Amino acid sequence: MSDKTKKSIVARHKKLAFFGVIGSDGTEKFLRMPKFTQLTQNKNPIEHNRQYVDEPFQETDVIGHSPSISYAFDLHRNCEVQQDIVNITDNELIADDAVRNIVTVDVDEGTAIKRPYAVIPSSEGDNINIYTYSGTFKCKGEKIHGTATSTDNWQTITFAEDSGTD
Repeated sequence: MSDKTKKSIVARHKKLAFFGVIGSDGTEKFLRMPKFTQLTQNKNPIEHNRQYVDEPFQETDVIGHSPSISYAFDLHRNCEVQQDIVNITDNELIADDAVRNIVTVDVDEGTAIKRPYAVIPSSEGDNINIYTYSGTFKCKGEKIHGTATSTDNWQTITFAEDSGTD
């Protein structure tokens, strides 16, 4: 059995998230999101329900999605991704000032999906021992399929959008 056809379980640490931080020069760099205790993707399907008069049941169709990512992290000093989220939270940034790109990467496959998300803070400091932040990244645009490469053991990535041709 070849490696391509061999079935194997995917470990959670093989699906990494990278946060787009805008540098002082205005360029976006994708940094690994370290020390997060939660990064749960929610699909949030949008449903259309109706019941026809000649049927005893209701029909449901999915007519869209509103993806989100629930997040939580233990605050660490000198972590650029966390500092950016804390800045959005503490300064109550709004609109485009609170939107960041997140790239989810399957490091074994090199496949990646980039999407813009609004950073929606919800709580901070709810742990007696460690200072924590939590909230939700909510969909702000279309997902873009691509590939990711790294030259520093997946601490940062370069994202390349798929050309759309097969």
